[in-house]
Amino acid sequence: MATEEELFASVDALLEEEPQLPPPAERARLREAAGVTQARLASALRSTTQTVKNWENGRSEPKPPRLEAYRRLLDGWAAKYPAPGPAGPGPVPEAAPTAPPRAPAAPPFPTPAAYGPAAPGRPPAPETPGAAPPGAALPGLAPRVPSASGPQAPPARRTPQDPAAPPQSTRPGTRSMSEHDRRAQAQQPATRAMDPRFPHGPLAVLDGDGRAYGIDGLLLDCPAATVPALVEWTLRESGLGAPKLHRHGRDADPLVVLTAAAAVRLGLPERLEDRRGLRLPDDHPVIRQLGRAKWRLTQRGFGPWARIYRTARGRERQCVQLAVLPWDALDSRSWPGVADMSPPDIARVLGTYARRVTTPRGSTAVTGLELMTALRPPTRAVQDPATGQWMPGHHPGSLGSEPVDPAPPEATPEHPAAQGWTGGFLDEEAYQWVRPLDLLTGQEAALPHAVGLDLNTAFLAACARLTVGLSGPEHVHRPEFDKKVPGSWLVDLSHIELDPRLPSPFTPSGERPAGAAWYQTHTVAYAQELGYPVHPVEAYVRRETGAYLDPWHDRLKAAYLDTLADLGVTRELSDAEFLVAMERHKRTDPAMAAVLAAVKATVKGGVGKLRERPQGRHHKDGERWPALQRPTWRPDIRAAVISRARVNMHRKMLRTAEHTGLYPLAVLSDCVVYPSPGPGPLDFLPYSTSGKPIPGPFRLGPSPGLAKLEGVQPLSWAVDLMEQGYNPARHIRDGHDAVLDAGE
Repeated sequence: MATEEELFASVDALLEEEPQLPPPAERARLREAAGVTQARLASALRSTTQTVKNWENGRSEPKPPRLEAYRRLLDGWAAKYPAPGPAGPGPVPEAAPTAPPRAPAAPPFPTPAAYGPAAPGRPPAPETPGAAPPGAALPGLAPRVPSASGPQAPPARRTPQDPAAPPQSTRPGTRSMSEHDRRAQAQQPATRAMDPRFPHGPLAVLDGDGRAYGIDGLLLDCPAATVPALVEWTLRESGLGAPKLHRHGRDADPLVVLTAAAAVRLGLPERLEDRRGLRLPDDHPVIRQLGRAKWRLTQRGFGPWARIYRTARGRERQCVQLAVLPWDALDSRSWPGVADMSPPDIARVLGTYARRVTTPRGSTAVTGLELMTALRPPTRAVQDPATGQWMPGHHPGSLGSEPVDPAPPEATPEHPAAQGWTGGFLDEEAYQWVRPLDLLTGQEAALPHAVGLDLNTAFLAACARLTVGLSGPEHVHRPEFDKKVPGSWLVDLSHIELDPRLPSPFTPSGERPAGAAWYQTHTVAYAQELGYPVHPVEAYVRRETGAYLDPWHDRLKAAYLDTLADLGVTRELSDAEFLVAMERHKRTDPAMAAVLAAVKATVKGGVGKLRERPQGRHHKDGERWPALQRPTWRPDIRAAVISRARVNMHRKMLRTAEHTGLYPLAVLSDCVVYPSPGPGPLDFLPYSTSGKPIPGPFRLGPSPGLAKLEGVQPLSWAVDLMEQGYNPARHIRDGHDAVLDAGE
């Protein structure tokens, strides 16, 4: 048994250890809340941007003397920007044999107006539905926190199964709280400040009996029997909402998700009759009720995702989102199985997504695009030196508040800028390539297996430290190519001859270019990287540049890795353990598997929305469509992401061929199929003599850009598909069309 002196020595050693920093995700949140870029923080600490990224991703930790300075900075930010936390557990109700008790009636929850009157000189409210003006807290305008004796939100109850944990699902395979959540909770301080305006989290799922299920097992009583009453309850009493993700941004509107029973209770039909327009008719009783109560709807009307608002009063937002589950608000391809879950489980899935990504604002594609703006708000509050008044001004690093037309080759054929244009278009798309069968050698044909590798969120990996144009295009003739300048370049790459067993890196089809064509900067830069000269004829370049997608990448990457960790897939696993964990991860917890699918859909959908095409049969070429009014309609940024992802894929295939002598049979977007001597990637991927993966070729792992097993089939199966003109990468998972299944 240890002596008293030995125990004291052990305790003293603990006391002398270096001070602990907040978890990596909290470090990133504090920096973003303060509006400080990673580059600026690196400069202040006399370090590098990559080092700061490593600190915020958990790859490394700061060492003295930077440790003390970094900790002091984080402590200061934590005092200014406290993290929103779950509401503290209220009185625990006695277990009832039937249903969980409801929260009793209570005084209304204070609206932001309760924090103090608006001060003169406040920035004017923007012209968006129910929107409060963006901008940081200005001098003299800090809100007053209500005292303990002031009005409070209704006390929330928890389900009796576990008063401190999320509701326990009755479905097999789900858990009340994941191991990852317990680890994260253990790392938090004992007392954690929360935003007093939103004590009950970002959203609730309302059932037909008036129970509103929130995050972490919260249960509220909602007496509303009409949609206008529900909106009033949400804004005045529910305590729902989420704080802004950037100090110049806006708080997220509260979201109420309606089950089929709740929709019927509120007077909504179980199914929408207008399956094309996906909205209630203007003469529906619910629409009339909203009109009589002076509530308004956005242009998309009352559909699966409805936004109901009144004009903002000062800094007070008056906007509520409704998601109607029986109207297919949650697409089963993005949210697999969620619509069939119980209300507590739905709240757990959507609440986890809201905390890690953002409150859903429509489809995952719409949410992905909105997340870009939330993390890079277009405006900030600036003071007019002449009048001293505060007003919205441009936020550096954002896309601004006005749309920018693309260069003609960057536009789609129906765009007004492309009318009369005959100079060709940018064709930066993902790979769809199958190797010609006559290039399949006898040695390859003798291998028994076809193994498919899939790159994790390849588009997200391409967004990391991606420099894109922030301004409009500038037309240049006979330019000198500069790989640091984002733009579109007219250049002839047909003279570049590469191994025909690999797809060309310059075209989505993988075929060799036939002449001069338009390419994005990354594609042309890769030609230089391969050792070939490039001589552009003309170009459309953008002089104002920035890593616009960096915070979007960082937040979604953290959400992806955290959710994988919930499912038992971590970066500490060996390659063999990783393959086993990935094979069973979807069965570990269906709720978290649905969150993972939604995060991946947010990535693909958000990138796709950057070039949204016109909807409907009545559009005519040359006419503007609604998406063009967004500053985030930027086909040039979409092209940059896809170009970089395709180049990354080719670079990995080239390095794999150099180290293994194996060449792919087919490629489809982020999936590549190889002939293999064994039934898995460990049978052909290159490793060093020490057993470590060789840098450059494909590597296994959970991080974005690394690979996982997509599927295994007999090589004869793949060859048969190739003979019929099909792409094996499309079917390698289980013989079905993977693209169709994923909704791409």
